[in-house]
Amino acid sequence: MAKCANCGKATTFGQNRPWSKKATRRMFKANLQKVTVLENGKSVKKVLCTRCIRTMVKTPV
Repeated sequence: MAKCANCGKATTFGQNRPWSKKATRRMFKANLQKVTVLENGKSVKKVLCTRCIRTMVKTPV
């Protein structure tokens, strides 16, 4: 579920690094939105990241 239907962007993992340099695991979650998109003349609900949504708006149809 937590994956962009267009580009495949998903949750990535890294580490918190405070001043003490003690590493703890953390997650970087993609900014995913549920959007209705026109696809082949039909409206389809998809989960897309905000970058893909912006790119779809910019490209001419």
